[in-house]
Amino acid sequence: MDVKIPEVGESIFEATIAKWHKQEGDQVEKDEMLCELETDKITLELNAEAAGTLSIKAAEGETLKIGAVIAHIAESGQASKDQEPAAEEPKPAESPKPEQAAKPAPAAKPEPKAESAPAPAVKPATPRKPTPIAAAAPSKAPTPEAEGRITRTPMSPIRKKIASHLLAARQQTAMLTTFNEADMSRLKELRKRHKESFEAKHGVPLGFMSFFVKASIEALKEFPEVNARIDGDDIVHQHFYNIGIAIGAEKGLVVPVIKDAEECHFADIEQAIVDFVDKIKKNRLGLADLEGGTFTISNGGVYGSMLSTPILNPPQSAVLGMHAIKDRPVAVDGKVEIRPMMYLALSYDHRIIDGREAVNFLKRIVELIEEPEEMLLEL
Repeated sequence: MDVKIPEVGESIFEATIAKWHKQEGDQVEKDEMLCELETDKITLELNAEAAGTLSIKAAEGETLKIGAVIAHIAESGQASKDQEPAAEEPKPAESPKPEQAAKPAPAAKPEPKAESAPAPAVKPATPRKPTPIAAAAPSKAPTPEAEGRITRTPMSPIRKKIASHLLAARQQTAMLTTFNEADMSRLKELRKRHKESFEAKHGVPLGFMSFFVKASIEALKEFPEVNARIDGDDIVHQHFYNIGIAIGAEKGLVVPVIKDAEECHFADIEQAIVDFVDKIKKNRLGLADLEGGTFTISNGGVYGSMLSTPILNPPQSAVLGMHAIKDRPVAVDGKVEIRPMMYLALSYDHRIIDGREAVNFLKRIVELIEEPEEMLLEL
């Protein structure tokens, strides 16, 4: 049976063979992974649909159209197409006998006689030899690549897509960023107090991201322009809340989407994030996981970032950036206290969102984070 590049989604027309996990002639079992395919949006694993002997038709790094044959599996009891000609190869191996019959060819030995001929007469020409040029030629041959000073590799389809997507976000939007900070004292205390009971009840750890997702949804309801998008000359208001969670993967940043997040409980949000991370590690993230987002949250704090400017994820109009929690001196009721503080950043498209709305939206998130209360936790 032929192994073909499968259909992944309507907007994907080709895929690159990122890595073969099997070699030519290997025996494979049904459902065993054959290779990894990489598109401009996702990486996926291709498994064998039958057991048999593998014959590879396309090499790593090749980019082919959807439906192209990249391998053949000769199922048990059938001969592999590529192995049949191999059986005939031993016959030409017996043909060296005629060469042995040509042993009387020691006539080739007269060649040394030519070497012993009085060729020294050529020696006087030595002054004319351009020895400096011959010596200089090798010095031009080495290149930085040859010396190992640089390594040149082609961009993967996913990296190309990320690059063009981010460039478009800069060129096609009027992006601005507003900043604020949140006192994480009450949220940290609330999480610490209920962390064990939450995990015991729901089977998933309680993180900070679910609080920010909930706070973002409440703020989006109060400021609907932040959840809207521009389509041509129209403003499209979206009355649902699909929250994208930016996750750094080995091959680049991906933003899987929690669909209808307003209907999710805290445990649902935390479980969705765990599932996304697991899918990314196993290359099981589907195209449907990445589509339909209305607002994105990016947490640079997991990498230690103190402050950054998150970039828009078009056609979305805004993105929230979280950062590392650091103890800092702040003024509280006229006194200086050390509090766990987090900088927050909201990048937004100024074509659709005014500065006043952006600032008040971010202030609302800060208020919800600083006073989470029990109602946000749904224990």
